[in-house]
Amino acid sequence: MDSSSQLPPTIADRLSVIQQESTLGAAADLEHGIRLLQAARNGQLSPSLRFYLPQPTVAFGQRDTRLPGFETARQACLDHGFTPLVRRAGGRAAAYHQGCLVVDHVEPSGDSIAGTKQRFAFFSDLLTEALRSTGVNAGVGEIPGEYCPGEYTVHGIPNGPNESLVADAGENPQELDVPPTAVKLVGTAQRVVSGAWLFSSSVVVEGSASIRAVLIDVYAALDLEWNPATAGAAEDLVPGLTVDKVQTAILTSYSTQATLQPGSFEHFASHTTTAANPPR
Repeated sequence: MDSSSQLPPTIADRLSVIQQESTLGAAADLEHGIRLLQAARNGQLSPSLRFYLPQPTVAFGQRDTRLPGFETARQACLDHGFTPLVRRAGGRAAAYHQGCLVVDHVEPSGDSIAGTKQRFAFFSDLLTEALRSTGVNAGVGEIPGEYCPGEYTVHGIPNGPNESLVADAGENPQELDVPPTAVKLVGTAQRVVSGAWLFSSSVVVEGSASIRAVLIDVYAALDLEWNPATAGAAEDLVPGLTVDKVQTAILTSYSTQATLQPGSFEHFASHTTTAANPPR
């Protein structure tokens, strides 16, 4: 990646790749990432990647729960067939479903706090590279009016004569002009505890219409302004693109940074089911 030489080593040189073939349920899938974090902290789990397709979910931020319209927003999720959950990380409400790919990257670390911002830049760059390899005109930077806004949002831009790729995440996203036609493709979150870190990415590949529809009602209930046109999917930009193709591209990008080895989800899960209460 263009910016990797400018960043300190961010990930382990060997990663176990775990494919979760079936859902544990919306809440359990989300909670399992926290259990992985604890297992890594306790020395029960080596650096690992977990890939899974989530159930239809709207993950609210802690701040959302304090807004007067939260209960109405929660009901709106149910009306659209999405499970409302509250994640432990910050940010605003974000939606995902089986047309999305969730990547949980967890590692033990003696100094997990160091490099927190660099990880956002590193993984945004890695995912941008992966999406570009599938033909998506991808870049990094917050889109004005996007849902669950973030400095290191990975977005996609419709290919056209006046559109061009923005710079990689190695440059400051705040200094980049994001085209008004950009759509959000990847949301990221990071949780750091003493001894380990977890970086989660949700890539919207297929089915943007239902995500847009539920977020319209959720954000209206919360009385939060946003631009529904920023909610998109990679297949909107590259017709025929699938979750499987995007996962393959992400693994290819990872393979330039680390040695990948297969892991068993059953073995993976066994390291977390006996864990004590997740860190808070």
